[in-house]
Amino acid sequence: MTKARITKLGLGVASALLALLAAFAITSIVLIAAGDPVWDVWSQLLSWPQTRNWANIINNAMVLYLSGLAVAVGFRMNLFNIGVDGQYRVAAFAAAVVAGEAWLPGYLNTALAIVCAMAVGALWAGIAGVLRATRGVSEVISTIMLNFIATSLVAYLLREAAVREEGSNNIGTKTIPEGSRIPNIGLGDGISHIYGFIVIVALTGFLFWFVINKTRFGFDLRATGQSPTAAIASGISVKKMTITAMLISGAVAGLVGLPILFGDSYNYGSTFQSGLGFAGIAIALLGRNNPIGIAFGALLFAYLDEQSNPLQILVGVAPEIVAITQGVIVLTVVISYELVRRYGVRLEQREVARALATSRPDQPEEVKA
Repeated sequence: MTKARITKLGLGVASALLALLAAFAITSIVLIAAGDPVWDVWSQLLSWPQTRNWANIINNAMVLYLSGLAVAVGFRMNLFNIGVDGQYRVAAFAAAVVAGEAWLPGYLNTALAIVCAMAVGALWAGIAGVLRATRGVSEVISTIMLNFIATSLVAYLLREAAVREEGSNNIGTKTIPEGSRIPNIGLGDGISHIYGFIVIVALTGFLFWFVINKTRFGFDLRATGQSPTAAIASGISVKKMTITAMLISGAVAGLVGLPILFGDSYNYGSTFQSGLGFAGIAIALLGRNNPIGIAFGALLFAYLDEQSNPLQILVGVAPEIVAITQGVIVLTVVISYELVRRYGVRLEQREVARALATSRPDQPEEVKA
């Protein structure tokens, strides 16, 4: 590993640690101002989870990870896809309907449902991509509007196509047949398990890294995001890349609800977990759009969510303090990354100046300085 890479890695770790320490300090100040027991809160949040808690953390992290990846695809293109929440809703509903109908046997039915979910998510995100590429409509505005439309559309379709559970007011799609469910992985205590969908989640993260960093398409995507003018000069179609990036982002968003669908709920109903898309924005920022960084960010958010559940019972503090902590982490991450980036630029400038001075020893001392 070269000195430059070591320096870059060290600065990245330093910025993350700086952000966490700042978030710890700011959250502690908020607790003190509210008159809450600071030590008891942090003791609970930082205590070692039990096996069943670890299972919940990993399962929740899978969903958050996919959400973060979906947002990161847009970020790489300098697009702000806020519509992951709507995209995963319509995609999960479509996958539930297809899987529940069982048009194909066994895992062929599962594969068909996954492909349909990705296609529906891509098409829903593609609307914003086409509007941005052809009409210059901000993807921020269009994806926000599409989120509201998706919520209402899924609610309407659910009432039309779903079946009502006996003895309950909940409604949902047809239950996925057992042969099409993805088996969960037990953790050894006979009770706790993690979603078998973790294999697909890991594969998605690897493909994200490979496509972005090892393919011509990934280079064009990053180049267009950094400088559209330079991309046009090099022959890259910015409109095409904008639409393609949104399609891919939507396809990944289509996977967000599937770990829950195929590993726990087995249908899409009125109680299906919501609000999974917006957390991906914070996690993508926290992970700097890197698949490994996003994984750590997803685990951190899932860990805090799980550890906050008994706060009100054991400590007498509202679990919303974790939401404050997560928000502070995002803000401090943005600030600390910028501070560390500026420090890194200064280091590079010093190295360049030193190299130039070394390569031209005939210059006077005051010029070298």
